[in-house]
Amino acid sequence: MSKTVICAGHICLDITPVFDGKRRYQAIGDLLEPGKLIDTHGVSVHTGGSVANTGLAMKLMGCDVRLLGKVGDDAFGGIIRKILAGYGAGGLIVDPASESSYSVVLAVPGIDRIFLHDPGANDSFLPADIPWETLSDAALFHFGYPPLMKQMYLDGGENLRTIFRRARECGCATSLDLAAVDPQSEAGRADWSAILEKTLPYVDFFVPSFEELLWMLDRETWARLGEGGDDMTAALDLSRYAVPLAERCIAMGCGAVLIKCGLSGMYLQTAGRERLRKIGCRIALDTENWADKSVVQPCFEAETVRSATGAGDVSIAAFLTAVLRGEGPERCAALSAAEGAASVAGIDALSGILPLDECARRIYVGWKIRERL
Repeated sequence: MSKTVICAGHICLDITPVFDGKRRYQAIGDLLEPGKLIDTHGVSVHTGGSVANTGLAMKLMGCDVRLLGKVGDDAFGGIIRKILAGYGAGGLIVDPASESSYSVVLAVPGIDRIFLHDPGANDSFLPADIPWETLSDAALFHFGYPPLMKQMYLDGGENLRTIFRRARECGCATSLDLAAVDPQSEAGRADWSAILEKTLPYVDFFVPSFEELLWMLDRETWARLGEGGDDMTAALDLSRYAVPLAERCIAMGCGAVLIKCGLSGMYLQTAGRERLRKIGCRIALDTENWADKSVVQPCFEAETVRSATGAGDVSIAAFLTAVLRGEGPERCAALSAAEGAASVAGIDALSGILPLDECARRIYVGWKIRERL
């Protein structure tokens, strides 16, 4: 595949202790108690964040990917650069004035992941850090995790809008991914509805998770569905909850929105022909086939589940790679769900990835759909 992709935004080092997979826990309190010693079985140290997860996944799927993120001139930054070099990737900015970002990922069997995260150098990322001349031949500009990048939500998100406006002016198709927000943090106090309102007209493919998007656009429903701490996507009524969110995003101006709804699958909705014709011409989107589509895509059954860390990023990578390959909306959504199901077999985001053609083959021969709860 010769089309170039720029993957920019958040990057960090993920440090994931490995727990005994034979034991399942009902609540994090069953594991974490003051003064308790907890046995682990090794540790997984990998790059994390949108730049590494989505960018390297697209590279493994055959795209020509250029990575663009910021790290510090420190030990964690050196590890991040070394890992990327192992994939034949680079392109990071080294900022001696910043510390590299890291996450401690608690992937406890039976419990949704918990992240202890320091945004580090990501907080200083600015439009001026992007070498705009490199976008002159890129088919797609993907940006991920602005809620974990301070300069992207300060001043009402002006820097985020500037980045997407300039990427559009460079002739690229554009895509945007979000991240979970700590409601008590500075990012949690930002007006994300207003930020999306001004940014989405420049976003061609919007690929958020349901929880993230619901928190930003409908805080009352988010609080109600999250009561009790259960996974709000385990048995989600997509027509009642995902469809209105997607319609609102399309009304805000994006070209297409793929909402990742966890165990309940995915929902894809696209805008009309006139909006889709504004997408960068280097991806040659078949607007007649893509216009005004609504696609409900169930989850595929995962053969092995070790960790869901990065599974959403990998599913995005599959979706965007399929778009670049010229696939239709239904096929893009199916490949996205399939790759997401494959990725959870690895402790990290990348080790479970399958070639897209292998995902397509498994779908064709009858990859089992995960039953709804």
